[in-house]
Amino acid sequence: MSKIEFTSQQKQAMSNALKGYLEDELDVEIGQFDADFLFDFIVDKFAPAFYNKGLSDAQTVMQRKMMDIADELYEIEQISEF
Repeated sequence: MSKIEFTSQQKQAMSNALKGYLEDELDVEIGQFDADFLFDFIVDKFAPAFYNKGLSDAQTVMQRKMMDIADELYEIEQISEF
């Protein structure tokens, strides 16, 4: 399995969002260095669960679509004595 990675711009934006959230909602001020470490922790610990949930949701959609296709194929099936 490949590691979940983000571009430096994405990481910077998400770290800034964490930093802003902590300041606005919890009155906790942290520096950019600490925000980056918090971001890395969240990605390492929680991102795989979110990723797997996304895969599961995508698989459910694909299975539903495949059932729809199977139903449509059944509808156009022709009667044949052979």
